[in-house]
Amino acid sequence: MRRMAGQGISGRVGRSVPGRPSVIVGLCAVAWLASAPAAWAQTSGTSGWDAGTSLDQQEQGDTPDAGVANTTVVPRSPMPDAGATGESSGLETAGPTTIRLVALLTSDGQRIDRGVVWRIYQETDEPGGQIKLVSTSRQAVAQVALEPGSYIVNAAFGRANLTRSISVEPGVSSTEQFVINAGGLRLTPMIGKSAAPPTAVSYDIYEGEQRQSSERVLVMSGARPGLIIRLNAGIYHIVSTYGDANAKVSADITVEAGKLSEVVLAHAAAKVTLRLVTRPGGDALPDTQWQIATQDGHVVKRSVGALPTHVLAPGTYSVTASHGGRNFDKPIEVKDGEMAKVELLMR
Repeated sequence: MRRMAGQGISGRVGRSVPGRPSVIVGLCAVAWLASAPAAWAQTSGTSGWDAGTSLDQQEQGDTPDAGVANTTVVPRSPMPDAGATGESSGLETAGPTTIRLVALLTSDGQRIDRGVVWRIYQETDEPGGQIKLVSTSRQAVAQVALEPGSYIVNAAFGRANLTRSISVEPGVSSTEQFVINAGGLRLTPMIGKSAAPPTAVSYDIYEGEQRQSSERVLVMSGARPGLIIRLNAGIYHIVSTYGDANAKVSADITVEAGKLSEVVLAHAAAKVTLRLVTRPGGDALPDTQWQIATQDGHVVKRSVGALPTHVLAPGTYSVTASHGGRNFDKPIEVKDGEMAKVELLMR
């Protein structure tokens, strides 16, 4: 992989199954906001960091016009009018206190100007310490009026988020800062040395650490290439799938707070079309059931049809066609980059 001037390249080469295709992982740690302070601003449409290009904004339904108020607060029950009852408590009731919520990208004060979702919860008197949602805001800097007490606040920025408790004092307005420590991840697929069709590749993103059962926690499934995905800083395991079968590669990558990690994963794959005929070169028989398995018997794909086409990792397979209660088998070997047509003959 070519090393680009001015960009650091790091990361570990991942593994592939089963044909051991090459994997190119490039991490370009580009300063996020430091080199383009308006990248997250509402008026910015030229930077790749614009929230409008992010998959996470589409999922959250952020509006591009942050000037429109979009804070929802559950109203509190009205206090009884002491004058109407002819009684006076002799005490003035403290009203709600205004709290200002600010999200920071990193601890050095890079403020997030777009794409933050705030959720504020309060404990209830119900058994078991239940909490209820009392306020939601999509303002980058949210100002909410809260009754005195303790609250739990969650600040979400794409897949990155931070939850902590705050305390509201009677009549004491304050500003609460949330350092999310978020970074960006953009994934680019390659087929050999050529760019892959973006709609043919999807990614599953897992936490980097494995559990005792050797399983990983799934962070996001079905991610598409080219979109910026916002994540908490840390190590992640990426599995890239090309096509609908076993053409997969994986790699461990690091997302740094305040930076964009550019990751390129290269697939080795072959496209295989299957057909069952009664004579060489004859018409493919419809309603044929197909099974593709590796040499050790692991089934990688099942399908039904006259001419199914699948993307496979290079390797040796056993193809079985079932038609009219009969099975027909044929071993095949596929190579990287080829467009193979496999014909099984009914005998």
